[in-house]
Parts: sequence; C-alpha cells; structure tokens
Amino acid sequence: MRAALAPARRFGPPPGPSRPRFWRSPLRGPWLTAVLGLVLLAGITVLFVTGLLSYAAYNPDLAAVNDQTPDKGLLGFYLFPWPTSPYWLYRITQGVHVTLGVVLVPVLLAKLWSVIPKLFEWPPVRSPAHGIERLSLLLLVGGAGFEFVTGILNIQLHYIFPGSFYTLHFYGAWVFISAFVVHVVFRLPRALHAVRRLRRNPPAGAPEAAGLVSPRPAPPTISRRGALGMVGLGSFALLVVTVGQSVGGRFRQTALLAPHGQDPGSGPNGFQINKTAASVGIRPGDIGPAWRLTVRGGGRQVDLTYGQLLALPQSESSLPIACVEGWSTPDQQWSGVRLSELAALVGLGTDTPRVLVESVQRGGSFASVVLRGNQTRDARSLLAVRVNGAALSPDHGYPARVIVPGAPGVQNTKWVTRLTFGEPA
Repeated sequence: MRAALAPARRFGPPPGPSRPRFWRSPLRGPWLTAVLGLVLLAGITVLFVTGLLSYAAYNPDLAAVNDQTPDKGLLGFYLFPWPTSPYWLYRITQGVHVTLGVVLVPVLLAKLWSVIPKLFEWPPVRSPAHGIERLSLLLLVGGAGFEFVTGILNIQLHYIFPGSFYTLHFYGAWVFISAFVVHVVFRLPRALHAVRRLRRNPPAGAPEAAGLVSPRPAPPTISRRGALGMVGLGSFALLVVTVGQSVGGRFRQTALLAPHGQDPGSGPNGFQINKTAASVGIRPGDIGPAWRLTVRGGGRQVDLTYGQLLALPQSESSLPIACVEGWSTPDQQWSGVRLSELAALVGLGTDTPRVLVESVQRGGSFASVVLRGNQTRDARSLLAVRVNGAALSPDHGYPARVIVPGAPGVQNTKWVTRLTFGEPA
C-alpha cells in the first residue's frame, strides 16, 4: 500500500479541489461539522425507525398484494402484525417521518457543504481502513441524496424515477443506513471531542483540523453560530410549510409544499383524497345500479346490492385517513357495516379471519389488499357507505370503501366489490 501511494505523495495533489488552498471558507472546521453531524445522527435515527414502522404498517409479510418490495429476505426480520390501537399510530409515525425528512434537508446540505473538501482529499486512499471509510462515505452521500430526493418526489406525487417508489426507497434505506452506521463508528468519537473541546478552529494541517480547515481562509462574513442559525431558520421555515399536511384541519392551509394543499371542497366529503375515481379508471357503470358486493368465505358466497348493504345493521367509527406522503385528515365520522358482521354472513363471525379486499378500479396501485385478522375483528373496522352523515362521493369510494383503524390510507380500499375471508390471497 505504501509503495502504491508513494508517487501520489511525491507529486502532490493535482490542481483544483484536491488542493487544500482551493477551499477558502473560514467557517469550515471540526466544530461546525460535528454539530451538524450530531443533529443528523439524532434525526436520521428517528427517520429510519419511523420508516421501518411505515413499511411494517402495510403488513408486507401477509400477502403479495400488500408488498411491492419482493425478495427482502433478512431485511424484513423485524416485521410484526400492525396493531389497530392506538388508531392514530400510523398518522403519527408517518407524519413524523415525512415532516422530519423535509426539515432535515437544510441540515443535510450544510453538512455536505462542511465536509466537501474531504471528498477530494489526496491521496484518495491511504490505508485499508481509510479505504473502507471512503467507500462508506461514497455510499453515505449517494444514499442520503437518493433517499431524500425520492422521498420528496413521493410527497409531491412526482414519480419520475424508474420502478416502484416502495421498492427503491426500501432498498435505498438499507444501503444508506449501513453506510451511516459505518460512518458513525469511525466519526462519533471525533465529533463528540470536537463539540466539547474545539470551540475555535485548530490550525490548518493539525491532526484535529481533520482536513477541514482552510490554510488560506477568506475574511469571514458570518460567524459559525450565525451559520447554524441560518440553517435552523431554513429548517423551521420548511417545518411551517410542511407540518400542516399531517396535522390537518385549519393548519392544512399552511402546507404550501403539500400537493394536497388545495381546498378539497366543503360539505361532508370535503377532505383530502389521493386517488380520484377518474384517475383509476372508474366508470359510471362500475358504481351504478348494477354494482354488487360479493362476500366469500368458508365455501359460501353472498351477493348484496347497494340497497341490501344499507339495510344491514350500521355501525359508526371516528377515524382519520393517513397516507404515506405524510398527509392526514382529522377524524371523520364513518358509518357502515362492520367487517366482522360481513364475515358472519358466510358463517365466519366468531373468529373473523383475514380478508382479501378487491376494488373495481382499473388502474393505479393497491387495487387489492389483504387485512389481518386483528384488523377485521376490530369493531371499528367498517365497510363504510357514509361519511359525516352523507353518502360517500365517487372520489371517496362510493358505493363502499374499507376504513380500518391505524391502516395506511392505500389500505382503506375504495370502490370495494369483493371481500374474500380466510382464503389465501
């Protein structure tokens, strides 16, 4: 290794960013980088945990229709049956995940700016350990960019990347967090030391400078604490224009970055939606007088008209809708038939099993979903026909939709036409 590095050290770095004098900011140094890094350490840890919970909420190990990330293998080791209580669990975890991801963008950009000289240091590799650290840095920077960019594009429903967002974001998260852990192992002791001891930048070239301090700094125009304040102000501004989509209600008007920030209208059906009837190919005939609900299970089948469905005992649930993009609604008052009582129509009411829910939609994802037994048995889980005292609008799933406590929005299937209890999906 030393022999291979000898020419690089003898001739020095090439002209350009590999030379320390190329970088002149007086702000760069171990203290600023350490503070930004520790903020990201806390924030990214929360992001990763809430991301894992978001994936688990889909019950991906239950059926193929629930999972667009095949061959996850050991990466799905932690999966568990998603609970229905507290009913706001997914709303909170996904709201935190999306909002925090947006809020951390200025911190991430500032951190990358603070360490950019390290990306061009010379020689590129000095030892096997240094090579591993450099590789982890490449995966860290690339993974962070990929995860944040795809996440923000998903919030805006702007799917310009190839393949499924769920698959790409899932595997990207594991690549990123692996590199992140390696980086933390190498850098955390130095970061803690820098925060505690290095209030001022050490001389350029000193070991504690870590290659971040410029040997020829330009005159300062702002202090390091002032720079941190600007980063914090940027994050706070993003919080203000983002968090309203998760909080809902009147705060929805502040969610300027949310694609669903438009006025959803007034009246009982005046709350946010993701998929409109037109966007998934719903035709008037699909939800007109000829519509039927088919309930299957235990070798039996029952077909119900809309009128017959309305004639069954009706129950009520007060539940929100929360989606992977981070937006959610306040609690809405739903009414309809409990899933457990529909299972009883085919003789499966005592211990309601899982159910395959199928929609008449022709396009888009999640036209079908499988719900676990704990979800079908919950008394708040309904095949809803009314919301806030009125019939569902076509965009909200008329004539009938599923509403389940704690489930992601896409699993509250709209335009339901078939329920199959207990059989493999």
